[in-house]
Amino acid sequence: MSIYEEALRDEAAPQRQVGYALIPMIARGLMLGPDQPIILHMLDIPSAADALNGVKMELVDAALPLLKGVIATADLVEACTGVNIAIMLGGFPRKEGMERKEVMSKNVAIYKDQASALEQCAAKNCKVLVVANPANTNALILKEFAPSIPAKNITCLTRLDHNRALGQIAERLNMHASEVKNVIIWGNHSSTQYPDVNHATVITQEGEKSVREIIADDKWLNGEFITIIRQRGAAIIRARKLSSALSAASAACDHMHDWLLGTPKEVKESIKKCCELINRSAVVLIDEVLAAPVDKDPTMPARGHGYQWVCALMGLMAFHLGLSTPFLLVVKRESGLLYKVLKSMISLFQKWRPQQMSSLKRSL
Repeated sequence: MSIYEEALRDEAAPQRQVGYALIPMIARGLMLGPDQPIILHMLDIPSAADALNGVKMELVDAALPLLKGVIATADLVEACTGVNIAIMLGGFPRKEGMERKEVMSKNVAIYKDQASALEQCAAKNCKVLVVANPANTNALILKEFAPSIPAKNITCLTRLDHNRALGQIAERLNMHASEVKNVIIWGNHSSTQYPDVNHATVITQEGEKSVREIIADDKWLNGEFITIIRQRGAAIIRARKLSSALSAASAACDHMHDWLLGTPKEVKESIKKCCELINRSAVVLIDEVLAAPVDKDPTMPARGHGYQWVCALMGLMAFHLGLSTPFLLVVKRESGLLYKVLKSMISLFQKWRPQQMSSLKRSL
């Protein structure tokens, strides 16, 4: 199996760190299993060719049994030719104090070129994971310029937020993250996402119990916990002066592993649950409001092999996503037709939020 990994642009030092952390995970079988041989395609800009060749030398020196070949190149066509999996790390990086909207317009040209190369050269059933932020918008741009790749095969990374939520709950309870189940992330990888623990459980000596029951602190779960997850990336940038690398690489590995090999049966992951529109006070997010077609959202890993797609949100989760309205309006201005936000949906959010907020809080 051929895997394409790229870290384009002069400003891509953070993405290169993610790539450097991710490469050994892939090559040792953590992504695709212990029996899948791999040919790794690595792409960078010409000025980084020597460093990229140094990474290739290290891979050769590691004598990894699953690694059957390494292509290190600055040529986009060579990098994309025949690949079955494409992991898109490159893009204009988010820096301290920057919002996703500020880097959005800088990524259009980058992803247009890469999408065109994948369209022409990649395997027709190529699976794509967009990591570079804003990942949802970059995934949509890629979809627009690679129309022959099935839309369901173009995904973006929300697993990092999911893993962060598991980690925070585990740390709060002094437990291992593997003992926390069924946390859900609603919305985009952004400061308006909603980490939902209402269905989450933890494994205790007395059996499986609700996270809300075991933590017994709704104020923390409804406030500080959500803020921590939303702002974790910014906190890491403040601490490291660079964006997340190791945790992002691990999340990308988890995302592809569960997509291609199947999500563990007992884990729900970040699944969007379908519900009745009227009876459950749901808001339907139409077309590209979440940077996806109406029946396909690129951020949501589902149980089993592959992805299942739904487009309805319930209760307070929809209220939290309504907070994205100002951001979506900015997206519309900056990205034009590549990221359409329907006026009727914006109007619905603005009218729906104040009327429903109190009843939604009571329904939780």
